Amino acid sequence: QVQLVESGGGLVQAGGSLRLSCAASGLTASRYPMGWFRQAPGKEREFVAGISWSGGNPYYADSVKGRFTISRDNVKNTMYLQMNSLKPEDTAVYYCAAWRLTYGQYVPPDYWGQGTQVTVSS
Repeated sequence: QVQLVESGGGLVQAGGSLRLSCAASGLTASRYPMGWFRQAPGKEREFVAGISWSGGNPYYADSVKGRFTISRDNVKNTMYLQMNSLKPEDTAVYYCAAWRLTYGQYVPPDYWGQGTQVTVSS
């Protein structure tokens, strides 16, 4: 069983930066592809970024490409999302996710964190 715990959310002004962290626990957490999703009020949850278990092949939603960077440290069993040039439309609850095998932005993750709120003021 894998448990995911996010941290690092908060309130920031437009143009600012935040770094989210996702601490993973479980026997094989470091072997799973992982990613970030977000859900804004009144909207469906959407994919933000994903990364393979080795840390390679990061990929992003078009809406965050060039502004967000996903990374992971398998020694610490932690994944990160560095968010720069934040916009009010980035306001959402951000969720950490992991897949056991096949992963991708259209593949439902097998594990979810509880979410962390990110609010970007204009």
